Amino acid sequence: MVSAVLSRLGRVRVTLGYSALLVAVATALVMLGPHVRDQVIRHMSTNLRNLGDGRIGTLIGSAFVNEAGPIYVWLPGLVALLALGELLWHGRRLVVAFVVGHIGATLLVAAGLAVSVAVGLLSMSIIDVTDVGMSYGAVAVLGTLTAAIPVRWRAAWTGWWLAVAVGSAAASAGDFTNVGHGIALVLGMLVGNRFGHPAHWTRARYALLAVAASFGYMIMAYTELSLVVTATLGVIGAFGAHFVARWRRVRAGLQVAEVHRPQPAG
Repeated sequence: MVSAVLSRLGRVRVTLGYSALLVAVATALVMLGPHVRDQVIRHMSTNLRNLGDGRIGTLIGSAFVNEAGPIYVWLPGLVALLALGELLWHGRRLVVAFVVGHIGATLLVAAGLAVSVAVGLLSMSIIDVTDVGMSYGAVAVLGTLTAAIPVRWRAAWTGWWLAVAVGSAAASAGDFTNVGHGIALVLGMLVGNRFGHPAHWTRARYALLAVAASFGYMIMAYTELSLVVTATLGVIGAFGAHFVARWRRVRAGLQVAEVHRPQPAG
């Protein structure tokens, strides 16, 4: 029995290792007090000031520091998401997806903010706004699941999440983090398409998917307005993408039938 448990835990060792580090960091910051915690967050933030000063290490360190509330509230959802990604894609691909989403979205958002400040669209105060946490990487892992979703539901899944990303950014105008979530989602989708065939689905993995999807949605829609907007646009996007994909399949089938239709004897 012990051997079986250890074997199953070994399948998600990357998830467990990262989660353990998050717990260790969060516990240490609580013990050290709010003053030290604020200093660590400012030092590890991937804001324009730190990146402009050459603190490239923040691109990694920021993934281990969070200011999204008590860790016991969001860690179970994160574990479900990462564990599902690791079970479907294995540890190395999970790390690739997370890193591409976390660093890629961070740099693209930073570039957009820098341009906006340069042309006067945003004030200089934006350069000191803190930006830490695992959300970009987590959303990227969510995006990779697109390539693993069964084909008959993939279009609806894709339409839902792209619409949710757009709705989240629109409902929270001025919050660059939600724009970063949308970027991370697309990066994850692109990376997932390069991963090849995922592992097979089981009931347990579908259960993890339900928790992971709920967690991802709460990351991207965490205000009352964004909940309404993203839910509305998500439903429209899901049904629209599903019917478009269905229409294309029917059309392709008709074209194939037309090609193979027996020709009348001349």
